[in-house]
Amino acid sequence: QVQLVESGGGSVQAGGSLRLSCAASGFIFRVNNMNWYRQAPGKQREMVATISSLGSTMYADSVKGRFTISRDNDKEMVYLQMSSLRPEDTAIYYCNRNGPYRQYWGQGTQVTVSS
Repeated sequence: QVQLVESGGGSVQAGGSLRLSCAASGFIFRVNNMNWYRQAPGKQREMVATISSLGSTMYADSVKGRFTISRDNDKEMVYLQMSSLRPEDTAIYYCNRNGPYRQYWGQGTQVTVSS
């Protein structure tokens, strides 16, 4: 079955960096677009970044220039490098795959940025 397992979250001060990882299994990873979402307390889940099967990337305006999504098809991993973190980046970050019939989510990893 499809599994997405995030890691790498934690607590940092504003201006710091974190690298999130997502280990994928149970599907043909290399042909799938992959996404990172986040959900802050009291807010709706929002897309942060997406990477296509060919490596094209798109970002939410709020993270452009600060976050970088990447993938390693051999290891079936997706990464989110986050720099210049701000308190408003505090959220649970989720790895996501849009399957043919449904979406798949990891369990999430908490990122907390203090001012």
